[in-house]
Amino acid sequence: MKSLGNIRRSFAPWTDPSAKPYISFKNVTKKFGDFTAVDDLSLNIYNREFFALLGASGCGKSTLLRMLAGFEQPTTGEIVLDDQNLAGRPPYRRPVNMMFQSYALFPHMTVEKNIAFGLRQDGMPKDEIADRVGQMLKLVKLEQFARRKPNQLSGGQRQRVALARSLAKRPKVLLLDEPLGALDKKLREETQFELMDLQQSLGLTFVVVTHDQEEAMTMADRIAVMSHGKVVQVATPAEIYEAPNCRFVADFIGDVNILDGNVTSAQSGMVEISVDSGFTVRTAAGDAPSVGSRASLAIRPEKLRVAPRPPANPSLNAAEGEIWDIAYLGDMTVFHVKLKSGQVVKASSLNAVRAVEEPFTYDQSVWVSFDENAGVLLKD
Repeated sequence: MKSLGNIRRSFAPWTDPSAKPYISFKNVTKKFGDFTAVDDLSLNIYNREFFALLGASGCGKSTLLRMLAGFEQPTTGEIVLDDQNLAGRPPYRRPVNMMFQSYALFPHMTVEKNIAFGLRQDGMPKDEIADRVGQMLKLVKLEQFARRKPNQLSGGQRQRVALARSLAKRPKVLLLDEPLGALDKKLREETQFELMDLQQSLGLTFVVVTHDQEEAMTMADRIAVMSHGKVVQVATPAEIYEAPNCRFVADFIGDVNILDGNVTSAQSGMVEISVDSGFTVRTAAGDAPSVGSRASLAIRPEKLRVAPRPPANPSLNAAEGEIWDIAYLGDMTVFHVKLKSGQVVKASSLNAVRAVEEPFTYDQSVWVSFDENAGVLLKD
């Protein structure tokens, strides 16, 4: 059986009809005056899942997280965690902890005192606090920084202190609101993998809010793409990328070329479309649209081939154009190709070898082509 992308782990309770959700948002709406931040949203998250809420600013993802934490209350609907309705329960009585984007560390306290703060508030005995703090310092590899204060730490170290403090109370669910936004690119990438490993070793449920597509794709078991207070699609990273369920998701996740046109043939699971760019495409389609209707095909840049000569069959899934822009990124090269119709498509090529025999140049005439299974037919 073929899979859409590589599988990080076999964990997939959402595919089991008998599996019970650990967190459920049931027809939740949150309004601030006349503004609806979350609109009649229903969503299930499973125990030990690393779940990401992904969307642009103002889509409602942080509001959803704050309602789960107890900092906001739903206008209508209910939130259930481990069979317990959270209505009316204050934040400190919920089995969740939240790690904020700003980290919110106490500047006058040492690392160990920051981590111990919540435990002291709960009245835990001193010897148990010392043991727990020691465990957390070891977990985030900051034992030698225990006596330092936040201003004596790097951004990555402060992030680890905030994480250790969030985990010290051993919550059932850890909520992370843009947790890596303050880190530089290289450290952010390293920390993403550390969070993944930590989540799996602890066996906790992580719910992360982010606007960074790469961050969500890297860390999450599943992603909920949000727009205007609603969930547009919930799926694994590979499914979100390779099989978006609508134009919005295809356009929001990664780079994509969208070819619009009229359906000229639909039979035996294959569809032919006369695209507005002036050529014919053939693609597989589970739910074939009717002949004469409008259709859109989404194709990722890496699925396109750029060649100086036409393919064996230039009448299908191929178009002539010229190189408009070239971006050499080290691991890959990105080409912007202007088709004869005027539409510009993006293609990317992996730089698998150090030297190129026939390098492309600006304004060079080329052919763009792709396989029949390279794209996905969009429903809207």
